[in-house]
Amino acid sequence: MKLSVIVPAFNEEKLLAGTLASIHEAARGGSYELIVCDNNSTDRTPDIARAAGAKVVFEPVNQISRARNTGAAAASGEWLLFIDADCQPSRALFAEVGNEIEKGACIGGGCTVRLTGAPLAVRFWVAAWNALSRTLSWAAGSFFFCEARAFREAGGFSTELYAAEEIDLSRRLKRRGRLVILNRHPLATSGRKAHLYSWREHLGFLMRFIFSGGRSLRRRQDCSVWYDGRR
Repeated sequence: MKLSVIVPAFNEEKLLAGTLASIHEAARGGSYELIVCDNNSTDRTPDIARAAGAKVVFEPVNQISRARNTGAAAASGEWLLFIDADCQPSRALFAEVGNEIEKGACIGGGCTVRLTGAPLAVRFWVAAWNALSRTLSWAAGSFFFCEARAFREAGGFSTELYAAEEIDLSRRLKRRGRLVILNRHPLATSGRKAHLYSWREHLGFLMRFIFSGGRSLRRRQDCSVWYDGRR
């Protein structure tokens, strides 16, 4: 079984090298390929990816769904694993994914997450997300694995959404099979959004989402926390 690890990256020169090193260490000994989708970066992101031995593909439209889909289109593995460029996956987590794939009882899934260096209030919201993720089998976009055939049959990540695209895909995949949320070895991911954005900015996004009935997820300008380029 070959695993294609796909990392979407937009101006990630600060953290990408560490993420790719963690992936190589976590996947060591297994059959895998590493693909970085350069999502129209203006920094050294593609150079760092090539230096780490990754295959680099280019997506000119700055949208996380398109970046992931473009990476998946270049993948040759039977299974796909999407990991964000600011994460540190562990060898134990990769082993757990491998065990789930070998058991053949699911078509995909994700894992719980933990933010490094985040304040208490943010850790509370992360804990709430982890509980919701496990209850509803919604995989976080920072670590999302699935059978390649199921991903393509489901149509991949929706390019109509600029945020919450992983929840949308989780829902569609669940119609085809079982999704599992692993929790023994949480994914370590950057808590940078908690430092780069004020609580007012986060609250503003939440209010736009609520009062628009979710339509704000379809407008790039309403999802600036993901797209304004702060790093």
